[in-house]
Amino acid sequence: MTFGWPPLCFSLTMTTVHECGLCALAPQECEHLSSRSGNDLHSPVDLQYPATVLKRTGHFRILNLSLKYGPFSRVDTEPLFEFPEPYSKFSLNIYFTHDNGQMVLLAGSSASSLAVGLHVPAVPRSSLLGLASVFSNRTSRKSASRTDSDNMADGEGYRNPTEVQMSQLVLPCHTNQRGELSVGQLLKWIDATACLSAERHAGCPCVTASMDDIYFEHTISVGQVVNIKAKVNRAFNSSMEVGIQVASEDLCSEKQWCVCKALATFVAHKELSKVKLKPTMPRTEEEKTEHSVAAERRRMRLVYADTIKDLLANCVIQDDLESRDCSHMVPAEKTRVESVELVLPPHANHQGNTFGGQIMAWMENVATIAASRLCRAHPTLKAIEMFHFRGPSQVGDRLVLKAIVNNAFKHSMEVGVCVEAYRQEAETHRRHINSAFMTFVVLGADDQPQMLPWIRPQPGLSQHQGLFSDGERRYREASARKKIRLDRQVEARKYIVSCKQAEMPLSVPWDPSNQVCLSYNNVSSLKMLVAKDNWVLSSESNQVRLYTLEEDKFLSFHMEMLVHVDTAQAFLLLSDLRRRPEWDKHCRSVELVQQVDEDDAIYHVISPALGGDPKPQDFIILASRRKPCDIGEPYVIALRSVTLPTHRESPEYRRGETVCSGFCFWREGDQLTKVSYYNQATPGVLKYVTTNVTGLSSEFYTTFKACEQFLLDNRNDLAPSLQTL
Repeated sequence: MTFGWPPLCFSLTMTTVHECGLCALAPQECEHLSSRSGNDLHSPVDLQYPATVLKRTGHFRILNLSLKYGPFSRVDTEPLFEFPEPYSKFSLNIYFTHDNGQMVLLAGSSASSLAVGLHVPAVPRSSLLGLASVFSNRTSRKSASRTDSDNMADGEGYRNPTEVQMSQLVLPCHTNQRGELSVGQLLKWIDATACLSAERHAGCPCVTASMDDIYFEHTISVGQVVNIKAKVNRAFNSSMEVGIQVASEDLCSEKQWCVCKALATFVAHKELSKVKLKPTMPRTEEEKTEHSVAAERRRMRLVYADTIKDLLANCVIQDDLESRDCSHMVPAEKTRVESVELVLPPHANHQGNTFGGQIMAWMENVATIAASRLCRAHPTLKAIEMFHFRGPSQVGDRLVLKAIVNNAFKHSMEVGVCVEAYRQEAETHRRHINSAFMTFVVLGADDQPQMLPWIRPQPGLSQHQGLFSDGERRYREASARKKIRLDRQVEARKYIVSCKQAEMPLSVPWDPSNQVCLSYNNVSSLKMLVAKDNWVLSSESNQVRLYTLEEDKFLSFHMEMLVHVDTAQAFLLLSDLRRRPEWDKHCRSVELVQQVDEDDAIYHVISPALGGDPKPQDFIILASRRKPCDIGEPYVIALRSVTLPTHRESPEYRRGETVCSGFCFWREGDQLTKVSYYNQATPGVLKYVTTNVTGLSSEFYTTFKACEQFLLDNRNDLAPSLQTL
């Protein structure tokens, strides 16, 4: 078949900026007409910049390139070309090539090997114009998403600019008494890899601030290879979250498996000046998800200590001390370990600060000794509860490491470790450097956890007076931390967006002692849904767009519109679910059950019957709202079903559930907001959703337009409240 093309008409738009950020050039658009056809089309384009550009000096970068041909378009927002001199004119070659029955439009330049491509289906000339209507109805929301060939440069795939990889062969000197890689050595490698990633982004020295919980899924034997990959998920003002993945590799069988994942926080450090980090620019779906959820994780770190205090104050910790056989109990004092280390130059970085990984390795060593004194065996480290560095230490410091078993459960024990530093032997004041909690198990010949002896905490004052010794306090806090760990594991399984909805309840029990984790998962699951790249525009009516996402056999939908209302005001109006019946006919009534805190509330929602069901539905909804952490980020209202003992299922209603839904609000300009609603369809409403998606019903559009009118009618109601946002 011969493919003929109409006269070539394309537009090329570029935005450039001076390297120092002082000179921003207006977009220059250039059109070129040609009547050539076939696969040998080659048309150079010259771009002429204004005369004012010639007066500038320094480097220039192209920040944006937009390429259009008929109904097909492509936008690249990454730096494409860089010139050492302020050229006033250069050529950009644009041409077509055949590729397995496809026409591919490429843009390239002699100044760069990067090829920017636009895929154009190979169609007869008579059908070319008809494609415009097809693509206008079924086009991806993310027009900037790239195919594999788009990401290829010099034959390699896209790689995060902050990514650092380390591979280490496990030698006998790296192993413990079981012939497995010492966790302390692994922590040193993890910290070094993460630090290099952080410094690559910051461009200056960085120090470890904290390391989140780590759960070790597999051990690593001598002779195997450890592969560590680290990249910056998000940069804040002067701190960064670095994501780390650790895998092991058997060189003989070529098998690989995940060992653990970790999240570390690093702080950029300069001696004489404050550091303001540049923001990260996520490109892939995974990077966008991690970037968005990083703000929620940071929020959890900041309130972690308060969470433990609230749990101890408001919940009864079941310790069963009185019912245990005291004859088989080990006094906690018998497990106490104290060790001192002198910080030498090999233990420090180029700034003289002790490597965080080295301190963590020393901590793991004393914790293992303490655990061994309880079980009289060789324990295995299974989890670490957040390393938190409270201050630096330098070469010449003496570090005192103290460890003790805080609590022993049936098959696991928690060991607490703290690190103090002093400079000279005569010093009486010691600086608190770090603390952490490590969970150990003892594995038998079948690799199954063995039963452990009970621990007897150091006795203190009467518990009836509400006073506890340090030993009893540590004992109770260990029980609280175990509860939080178990709750997180349960919530993580239920908050996976693509969970098996037919096999498990969607609602999660509301637990006041774990409200921080529940709120975090609520917001994070919505952010993960928003970050998906493969949303597809299904239809559009009255400036309201309906997108769909089919993934893992589940259907999600997304409504979007622009409203002439202040963004913060729209956020406040829709975050109070009690006002939802004013615009949503699917909500008959909404009752506030509990105002958990400033950002979280639980509502009882009653909606009319759907699809011929004689009973109306009711929902128990946890609503979690978040303000943006940075410019360009949205306001978020996340909705998730929970269960309450005070509001059990009633024969009067059919209990409905929502797994992941909510609103996002983006500021598009002064008094202009993009309002988006997301919902992952549950089995109970799937038929209703598909009816709207296929165009057999217009209720979605009617409801969303009613929401727009509600925002317009009430945009002046909350003016005083906006000052608090």
